[in-house]
Amino acid sequence: MDRRRISSGSPFEEQIGYSRAVVAGDWVFVSGTTGFDYTTMTISDSVVEQAEQCMQNIAAALKQAGAGLDDVVRVNYVLPMGADFEACWPVLRKHLGVARPAAMMITAGLLDPRMKIEIEVTAMKRP
Repeated sequence: MDRRRISSGSPFEEQIGYSRAVVAGDWVFVSGTTGFDYTTMTISDSVVEQAEQCMQNIAAALKQAGAGLDDVVRVNYVLPMGADFEACWPVLRKHLGVARPAAMMITAGLLDPRMKIEIEVTAMKRP
């Protein structure tokens, strides 16, 4: 099976030793993605704006992999403050409302205290 790595250009990828996404056959595995704007390495204080940036970062990785948000079959959300999740629902529905993937949300600490949400997805490319 062919395996291809996708990079966002984030310095975290090299520093930690991972890829933004890995394509294996028809599957695309997108790493946990935070709300950093990788072009400026800035992050909003708003969990809703971070959720939007997460989805934009994920969409960019999927596009490089030959897939899109409508191909997402599984999503995992991680938030340090579980009470913040509901505020993100409109953003998540906007981006994943067609795919309606299987989902899970957990509350856990994230690497940087500025991070308010991290999203990981798995997609299957359609022929």
